[in-house]
Amino acid sequence: MDFKPGDYEITRKRKKRSLDANAYSWVLIDKIAETLRYSKEEVYRRAVREYGVSDVYCCKPEAAPILIRAHQGGLGFQYETFESKIQGCINVRLYFGQSCYDTRQMSVFIDGLVQDAKSIGIETLTDRELSLLKEEWV
Repeated sequence: MDFKPGDYEITRKRKKRSLDANAYSWVLIDKIAETLRYSKEEVYRRAVREYGVSDVYCCKPEAAPILIRAHQGGLGFQYETFESKIQGCINVRLYFGQSCYDTRQMSVFIDGLVQDAKSIGIETLTDRELSLLKEEWV
C-alpha cells in the first residue's frame, strides 16, 4: 500500500462526551425552552454561543463566505463576523455544535445550562449527582 501526503491525519486523542451528557443537556434545554416559551432550537443555539466552543479566524473579506460555507454542519454550527484590527481582514468566529465537544468542553456546556435552569426555577441534578455524572464522562 502506498501512502501519499494528505492520505492521513494526526490528531490529539480526546475522550468524546458521553451520550448521557448529551441526553442530560437536551433535558435541560427542553425544560428551559418550555419555561421561557422559546423553541428548543433557540435555546440550544444560544447556549452554544454562551457556553460552547468557538474559534476566531482572520481572513480576507472575500474568503469569509468560503470559510462559512465549509463550516456548515448541524444546528449548533454558527458564525458571526466582526472587524479585524488587521487592515484588509475580517474576523469570523465559528461556533461548533456539541457533537464536537470533548468531556471538558461538554462539562462547561452542562454547567452553563444548569446555571440557566436554576436561575429560572428549574430543578436540576444536585451538585453531588452532577459531580458523579461528570466523573463518568472523564
